[in-house]
Amino acid sequence: MEKDKNCVFCKIIDGEIPAYKIFEDENVLAFLDISQVTKGHTLVVSKKHYDNFLSTPKEIVHKVMDVAQRIGQVQVEFLGAKGVNILTNCYPAAGQTVMHFHVHVIPRYDQNDNFILEMKTKDDSKLNLPVLAKQIKKELK
Repeated sequence: MEKDKNCVFCKIIDGEIPAYKIFEDENVLAFLDISQVTKGHTLVVSKKHYDNFLSTPKEIVHKVMDVAQRIGQVQVEFLGAKGVNILTNCYPAAGQTVMHFHVHVIPRYDQNDNFILEMKTKDDSKLNLPVLAKQIKKELK
């Protein structure tokens, strides 16, 4: 996939929509998210249009994640972040709102920085974990 003329990230990549770019090469663009969850919240996107992480070629995923890692390191070392969340969503059920592969790099400064990512333990009494593991493992071959 090359570009989607209706995609907001493709428009940013093409320069049709302005952005505060912090990194760019032939495969990847990183820019500050217009809706800063925390100071320095950055989006790292593939320059070619792929719908999400699951549909993006491995080589591009690796390049995007390399840039995300480098940005996270800078956020900790130079912005004073105490940690970083690296996050990508696939499909609307998981919270994806822009259907273009992107990774959020969200610096975390403390527990009260207006970003909550909470994972609650599900009562697994109704789940058969050995069967579930076998099913997933079988499909990975």
